[in-house]
Amino acid sequence: MTAPQLGSLTWLPAADRPDLLGAPVAAALPGLSGPAWVAEIDDDLADTAAFTDAYGVPAEVSANCVVVAARRAGETTLAACLVLATTRADVNGLVRKHLGARKASFAPQDVAVAESGMAFGGITPVGLPAFWPLLIDAAVAAGELLVIG
Repeated sequence: MTAPQLGSLTWLPAADRPDLLGAPVAAALPGLSGPAWVAEIDDDLADTAAFTDAYGVPAEVSANCVVVAARRAGETTLAACLVLATTRADVNGLVRKHLGARKASFAPQDVAVAESGMAFGGITPVGLPAFWPLLIDAAVAAGELLVIG
């Protein structure tokens, strides 16, 4: 298995560096059908713009996993949306309608972190609670190699 060449980062098999993963991500790795890679970054550079600038990873191969809080009839459901860094998630339009919610918004940071078990800026679909809906943009699904989180 050859490590990808994306930007200036050194990519390692994710299973070799569980210290760089949230506990739910590390626990979910054995269930993946393909390789997963990880690279160590500065926490202050986790924001997409800062990340792509600092490490030279093109925005076109970077994806964001955003946690959405969808509300209907007094109930809140959390969901994850995966979109390219060059795209904005249509949370209160397409996402809200798909989830059948009256209102949808980005989940507060503390809720997203607590409920996912992952660090803000490092949330990935791998390891999210199985009951969360996962909405994946077609451009993400078509990608061959993406940096997520």
